[in-house]
Amino acid sequence: MQRRVFLHASLAGASVWAEPAFAQTWPSRPIKLVVPFPPGSSPDFIARLLAEPLGRALGQTVIVDNRPGAGGNVGTATVAHVEPDGYTFLFTIQGPLVTAPMLTRNLSYDPLKDLAPVTLVATSPNVLVVDPKLGANVLADFVRIAKEKKGQLNYGSVGVGSASHLAMELFKTRAGLDIVHVPYQGFPQIIGAILAGQVQASFMVPGIAIGQIRAGKLKALGVTTLGRSGSLPEYPSFVEQGYPGFEAISWQAVLAPAGTPRAIVDRVSNELIRIIKTDEVRGKILGQYFSAAGTAPEALAGLMKTERERWAKVIKAAGVQPE
Repeated sequence: MQRRVFLHASLAGASVWAEPAFAQTWPSRPIKLVVPFPPGSSPDFIARLLAEPLGRALGQTVIVDNRPGAGGNVGTATVAHVEPDGYTFLFTIQGPLVTAPMLTRNLSYDPLKDLAPVTLVATSPNVLVVDPKLGANVLADFVRIAKEKKGQLNYGSVGVGSASHLAMELFKTRAGLDIVHVPYQGFPQIIGAILAGQVQASFMVPGIAIGQIRAGKLKALGVTTLGRSGSLPEYPSFVEQGYPGFEAISWQAVLAPAGTPRAIVDRVSNELIRIIKTDEVRGKILGQYFSAAGTAPEALAGLMKTERERWAKVIKAAGVQPE
């Protein structure tokens, strides 16, 4: 019996020492940063912005690997199930982390159990854009037209449970609208659909839409921050236009497969926080109309939990059903 206890203690001790030893030899080969959205999307841009300086800091190449599909769930599931050896990380938006478990049937991963938070990278308001041919110059115009054309207008999102989806569902509930949801792989595809007249509206991150807005091909009607956005001060908030408390923020984060050695998670987190807070990177993130964040893993874990509770109420109120 004593021998068993001694053996168990020895093995436990070995596991305690194994992680720091492994972390000391890591990384010895390129690291993969999986982005579950297509090239040209907002998360793809910021992931590529971070990949090069992170690679320099770690002494290995960081490869951005786009794995789009199912609103980000395909690529997220890939990372959730890979070997937690410190060579695969996830760069994603909140949809696959917060609302996918509530809105996706038979989801093959649990974000809270299968992924380890690393850092919150950036946050952004969403902006409501519409087809200029719709004739809506302010938010009240859009509401009036949508009610006149009940059930005839379409809106695009980057998938069920994404910020672009739930922001519109929240607004539909608040304004009493009937607009049809059409999901796409990414915002570039939604812009193409609006320009082609296939959908008439979408909530999207400003960095993707601003070029088309300034070219007059999309019309911006408002931002989803409680006050005016520092990066888009010319556009009124929904609060200003008669919808008190209306807020729908997009955010992007880095995570690892659960079980990744904590020493590696902390190393990547610390390096990313340092990189994110440099003037050069912070300026480039702001250039995409995001605000640089950079948080400890625990702060991201707390955000994921509180956001799930918040949007669960929206999903229930809007009657959004799992697909």
